[in-house]
Amino acid sequence: MALPDNASCTLPGEEPPFPEIIELNVGGQVYITRYATVTSVPDSLLWEMFNRKNIKTLARDTKGRFFVDRDGFLFRYILDYMRDQQLVLPDHFPERSRLQREAEYFNLPELVKLLTPKISKQNSIGDDACQSDPEESSPNADTARNIASLGAIACASITQGPGSESRRAGFITIGYRGSYTLGRDSQTDAKFRRVARIMVCGKTSLAKEVFGDTLNESRDPDRPPERYTSRYYLKFTFLEQAFDKLADSGFHMVACNSTGTCAFAHDQTDDKIWTSYTEYVFYRE
Repeated sequence: MALPDNASCTLPGEEPPFPEIIELNVGGQVYITRYATVTSVPDSLLWEMFNRKNIKTLARDTKGRFFVDRDGFLFRYILDYMRDQQLVLPDHFPERSRLQREAEYFNLPELVKLLTPKISKQNSIGDDACQSDPEESSPNADTARNIASLGAIACASITQGPGSESRRAGFITIGYRGSYTLGRDSQTDAKFRRVARIMVCGKTSLAKEVFGDTLNESRDPDRPPERYTSRYYLKFTFLEQAFDKLADSGFHMVACNSTGTCAFAHDQTDDKIWTSYTEYVFYRE
């Protein structure tokens, strides 16, 4: 007769210490899953947590959920892996090394292997030469192996060029608010106001690469390079200057949009104030 999933930690006639549905609070992010999922990988951290006989030893939040003090956003990939032992990540996933660290913490060695960067065979000596007689490898063979590795690294650096690492693909959005006054029946010339502030949205590292010292970071000073922000703005107010800097860095415009509202400037006149917000989206391959 098949036993229930959580019968391994109970004796006949005893109530199971853990419910079938488990609620987890991981770094402030709430996850709801099955007991069989969190205990699917033997000897993992979650397996050890939920095979304890004394449920009171586990930390809980104010609502009674089991609490784990780790990265709540990356835990979704940990939980996905524990469901079917397969790793599925989004395209161009930028936090692979951080996810590998989380996998090490949760004691998931197979997931760690899947996340470990693979070394291309072109950057190493053939496997047959290394496996023929490993116990009798001479110092000369080790020296040749080291020289070959250094040569491969040097060739890769020459091929990539000095600025290839900083020329990463990505999007940057430029936004600004503008307004102008229009007279009765559009007979008078529009009175334009200058742009007060040009805002920058995108990955922090890309924004700093493109705009450098002209980027005002005072509204979001401690944003890590791999994170995104919408609180930066430029120290100048000329859109063409921003476009020139983006073009010099290899970006090109792929989209733009604008919205506008209208209101009367004064009760005693028919002058109208038009206020608009415009965004320009740039992309670099």
